[in-house]
Amino acid sequence: MSIPNHILEQLNSQADLISIIGRHTTLKRAGSEYKGCCPFHGEKSPSFYVNPQKNIYHCFGCSVGGNAISFLRDYESLSFIEAVNELSKQTGIEVPKDEQKNVSYQRRAPKPQPSKPHPVTSQPVTSQDVATPLSASSSSRNTSDKTAPPEHHRQPTSIDNNDHSSQGMPEDIAYGADYDVGSFGSNDIGSTDIGGTYDNNYDYSGFDDSHNLPPTWDLHASASLPGSQDNQADQDGNLYDLLEQIATFYQHSLSTHPHAMHYFTARGVSASIIETFGLGYAPFGWQHLEHQFPQDIEGLKALGLVRQSESGRDYDLLRDRVIFPIRDNQGRTIGFGGRALDDEVKPKYINSSDSPVFHKQHVLYGYYESRQQRADNWLVVEGYMDVIALYQAGIYGAVASMGTAINESQIARLLTMNPTLTLSFDGDSAGQKAAWRTLEVALPVLGDDKELRFLNLPNGHDPDTFIKANGVDAMREQIAGAMPLSQYIFAYLSERYDLSLAEGKAKLMSQVRTLTTSLPKGSSFRYLLNNDIYQRLGGKRSQNTEAKDALLDFDGDMTISQQLQLCFLFQPRTLIDDPITSIWQQAGIDRINIPAHIMQRAAPDIVRPLAWQDLQDGALFDVVSTIQRCLPYLPNDANAAAHFVLSNLSPSHQPMLSRNWGGFYKALTDRHVLSLDDLVEELVSQLLERTMKKKMQELVKNPDHIKQAIVNMQTQQLSNWLRGKRAEQSTQMASSQI
Repeated sequence: MSIPNHILEQLNSQADLISIIGRHTTLKRAGSEYKGCCPFHGEKSPSFYVNPQKNIYHCFGCSVGGNAISFLRDYESLSFIEAVNELSKQTGIEVPKDEQKNVSYQRRAPKPQPSKPHPVTSQPVTSQDVATPLSASSSSRNTSDKTAPPEHHRQPTSIDNNDHSSQGMPEDIAYGADYDVGSFGSNDIGSTDIGGTYDNNYDYSGFDDSHNLPPTWDLHASASLPGSQDNQADQDGNLYDLLEQIATFYQHSLSTHPHAMHYFTARGVSASIIETFGLGYAPFGWQHLEHQFPQDIEGLKALGLVRQSESGRDYDLLRDRVIFPIRDNQGRTIGFGGRALDDEVKPKYINSSDSPVFHKQHVLYGYYESRQQRADNWLVVEGYMDVIALYQAGIYGAVASMGTAINESQIARLLTMNPTLTLSFDGDSAGQKAAWRTLEVALPVLGDDKELRFLNLPNGHDPDTFIKANGVDAMREQIAGAMPLSQYIFAYLSERYDLSLAEGKAKLMSQVRTLTTSLPKGSSFRYLLNNDIYQRLGGKRSQNTEAKDALLDFDGDMTISQQLQLCFLFQPRTLIDDPITSIWQQAGIDRINIPAHIMQRAAPDIVRPLAWQDLQDGALFDVVSTIQRCLPYLPNDANAAAHFVLSNLSPSHQPMLSRNWGGFYKALTDRHVLSLDDLVEELVSQLLERTMKKKMQELVKNPDHIKQAIVNMQTQQLSNWLRGKRAEQSTQMASSQI
């Protein structure tokens, strides 16, 4: 199987190399890089470095180095294809099943263009001629051009009486589902936007006097310009090369169309920034790309820049729009974003569609330019102009998604560059919904060492308008003072619930608990966030203390297993992430360094985490397995959910729980207990500790030296972790009593 080089480059550049290597050795941030002990030669002093900007690693001790594919192949002993498939799963980049999806296309000889009849100049044009539709005056007009739209769609001759196409849209072409429309907010509409009105004070010195249009870029006038070499017809073209040529064409068009240049100059974009970002302009006309690149129609269609109408006529996707070239991590142009100059034109933004070289869900606008400036602080904004305005102000690290919501892998990548990521969205309803969706997407990759912050600029500003109104220093202060995640969640939800009512507080707390289940397994932030929100709602004591007291008040003689069963009934969604597996990971039991000679002689499943069956408690196992089976169908109300679970339990296990549920539920609700996360962890830890001690006792009676050595190491690791947790809780309790 042959995999195109551009796919391999995308996989290596988008892979989360820090996480991949972090599974095998501890990496700590060292400036703009990460360092740790080399996993290849087992050193004690760190000499192994990972560069997240370039996504490569190197050991100065043993000289090993490479990228994500080489690490998976060399360290994890995967084949090349297995490594590629693994990265495909992680990044979401599709590996083609055949060799057709690549960056090559067949160049063709241009089709001969029909010659236009010379206009009849001896007969004056009357007002009736101007008003007569094309169908009524075809005898006196050119009818050989079948791609020309109906006359009532044409622009006035003062704008374009030379181009056979027009700004208007043919009747059978309309923006539909096949258009990739950028979902940008209103941040690019401001007092500086020119809309569709052209200022009479523009300098039109570069215009062709006979047609009032900028002179066209005659690609065929020089053999050095793209698309001009006829002898290259029927040879393979390269999509990357074609995209660079199109970008150059758009940039040239910007320099010859003053009304388009005015859009950028009116918004304060300097000439150097226009050059840095390669900004351009797609001119009027339905087939301007076909005219300039007649041999590359197949490539233009592969890129989605030329589409076909229902009647079979080709047309350009981007017309009369300022152009923002989109670049990949290597700085290659892979697509374009276009903004309409007239604010009445909908959609205002269009992005070129996915292609063999452009996968919008993996690309962030401005990422390449920020990396070139060695950006360290990263900021997610809504639009192209926000990225450009911040960059021009010397604030590097601003990026924007390609008209779609930023995804989990993109957030994870930015968090490897810097553990703090700031999100800046508009303060309107659409902007806040986008911010909340991004928060939900980010939670699964938000480890305890990562931080998400939210920037809401005052007075409805976006970064572009705020910098113009208040200056760069004020913008830096706003970024530095961005709201932490915990504050943002409370602020966002408190506007949606009536916190003067107990019911409103309960609903808010319920949504917080649902959010925190998305945090990584073993996250300390889960407990801290729940407790923080509870304190903001007026809670005076920790949830764990209240829950313990409620259990004592209810029935102090219940076994740990019975208490845990009732806790699961009260909060069944605790089992979404298995508590045993979570504790196993938090305690580091899954990362114990067992000597190779012991592992070679051990049973394959000896190092797996304990399962609920291993606790040898039939009633508890029945409750856990029933809840896990019923989770998708449980009602939101805790009492109703508990009765749903009870009705599905084995008849032999129902009586005890049914008898005790009512009193237990009342004891918790009377104390306004909203979360049992910490108590569940404590109860499960006690059961695990007892189970491991029983296993050791059995191995003493029935010796198995290999198994005994491993279980002893696991038991010791768990005990050390529990001692540390209990010491921490004692310290917190002592602090709260001062």
